[in-house]
Amino acid sequence: MHVGVAMFATDYSMPPTDLAVALEERGFESYWFPEHSHIPLSRDSEFPKGGELPKKYYDVMDPFVVMGAAAAVTTKLKVATGICLVPQRDTIQTAKSVASIDQVSNGRFLFGIGSGWNADEMENHGTAFNTRNKKMREQIAAMKQIWTETKPEYHGDFIDFDPMMTWPKPTQNPHPPVIVGGGIPYAAKRALDYGDGWLPHAHRPTYKLLDRLPEFREMEKAAGRSIPISAFGVEHDADAWPAYEDAGIERIVISMESELADAVLPKLDAWAKRL
Repeated sequence: MHVGVAMFATDYSMPPTDLAVALEERGFESYWFPEHSHIPLSRDSEFPKGGELPKKYYDVMDPFVVMGAAAAVTTKLKVATGICLVPQRDTIQTAKSVASIDQVSNGRFLFGIGSGWNADEMENHGTAFNTRNKKMREQIAAMKQIWTETKPEYHGDFIDFDPMMTWPKPTQNPHPPVIVGGGIPYAAKRALDYGDGWLPHAHRPTYKLLDRLPEFREMEKAAGRSIPISAFGVEHDADAWPAYEDAGIERIVISMESELADAVLPKLDAWAKRL
């Protein structure tokens, strides 16, 4: 089982380059970068975890910029979006960003995606909240065309473009793994439908992932395919990790607060002893 770390990159957290080096030196597999372009002051959308929205959501840097920096100072560490808010992004430009970071990292990119929870944020980008999942499905289908075809084209209800030429193509063949984030059953169904993996939260206010895994295994049987699971936001207590491995989880991701090195490194050192 692989172990990754997620942190909102901010101007008051440990610099992404320093954290990337520290993770690679200690044997962690991956570094996950969350995304929010902005947070509207209307705040009509409730925070999925409940309570007040943490400050880091307002302050997070662009994931593709900081992933490039992290990839440049490492050689083995995978860099990942956790998650990229695809419905808020331009499809063609995002396809180029994905291919570019895969090239820069020499095939070390994991494309974690999600449809988002903040309706106001999304609508500021011109995306209707109630059709965001349909749009994201088309966006990923169109991106796959861009990544794999010499003269891609796509014609859908949301995404529509005639034959074009665009490079670079990703290093990974046929493209970086598309890991669909979200809960069960709806996001799990999307992951089984068109994803290369599923990225659920390990804990939600209403359930724990490990308790719902039998339901997902039945969904896999119905879909006729199995996909790897990356559990996001697992316990900081390493004694809890074996339960995920025993359940067949491919990867766990530890979510850390946006803190400086003096607070982050001791935690990494302790966890590294359990890798």
